[in-house]
Amino acid sequence: MAPPDTRVRDRSRASTEGPQGNGPTSGERPGAGRRVGDSGRVSRLHRWDAKWSPYAFIAPFFLFFAVFGLFPLLYTGWASLHSVSLHHPTQMEWTGWHNYSRLLEDEFFWNALRNTFTIGVLSTVPQLLMALGLAHLLNYRLRGSTFFRVAMLTPYATSVAAATLVFAMLFGRDYGMINWVLELVGIDHVDWENGTWTSQIAVSSIVIWRWTGYNTLIYLAAMQAIPGDLYESAALDGASRWQQFRHVTIPALKPTILFTIIVSTIGATQLFGEPLLFGGSQTGGGSHQFQTLGLYLYEQGWFNFHLGRASAIAWAMFLILILIGLINWLIGRRLQKSH
Repeated sequence: MAPPDTRVRDRSRASTEGPQGNGPTSGERPGAGRRVGDSGRVSRLHRWDAKWSPYAFIAPFFLFFAVFGLFPLLYTGWASLHSVSLHHPTQMEWTGWHNYSRLLEDEFFWNALRNTFTIGVLSTVPQLLMALGLAHLLNYRLRGSTFFRVAMLTPYATSVAAATLVFAMLFGRDYGMINWVLELVGIDHVDWENGTWTSQIAVSSIVIWRWTGYNTLIYLAAMQAIPGDLYESAALDGASRWQQFRHVTIPALKPTILFTIIVSTIGATQLFGEPLLFGGSQTGGGSHQFQTLGLYLYEQGWFNFHLGRASAIAWAMFLILILIGLINWLIGRRLQKSH
């Protein structure tokens, strides 16, 4: 007969072991150890997901930017240092800075730059002034304001080709509606396309028609963010609506106005579709009177087959845009300090 303490140890061992002597007891849950490991694995996956998911979400943008933005930019910069023909784009002959020095002596390049600047001023200044006025009208309670806001975007949604072809018909020399209206008031027909200033005004009117509504909605959104207390205080001081617009609305819109100036300037520098379709050729008229930098690049690369020169023009436009951006940035900093 075994001693009593031995029987106690045997009973306690049997109670802790399973039916086979080595398994869990009936009170212990099967798989408890595995669930602890699984929860650790899930927590690690959750940490990885929280850490790397944002990068995965934005990765497509950087991928497409690298393929369609960064690579063409670097390739055109490399091609601008070579003599390259459109017939044999893989055959490059090193020329260094010759394409850039040639631009400085090219009268057609300076003519295109001058036309780009003139059309940019003729289209940007009236466009933004009209957009400010229209936004100010829509900012007040106006019957059917939703309809007018939607109508403002209609020109922007219209294709460049359709809008330009319609305006080319309106500015026609013999049968255009604008010349017909001018004839009613005793003014002779104007040859809009062949004149320097007239052709640039016609091209600028297309840009104004397409982009005024877009800028109007931007200004309107900024105006609605201005606190109403400022207008109430101005009204209590006896300020009229015009004085409220000058002393309350305009100062509050300075950052937005600067933004629209930058965007409009970039768009004017890259102007291409409107002058191309208005004149029907890459030369911008018989005397290159409304040929922009975009048209000149198109002519050099796809009609004269000089891809190296076209690349140099593209980089010259890029440097001009950087210069414009720096000027606007300095103006913005000065406005912020004054504010």
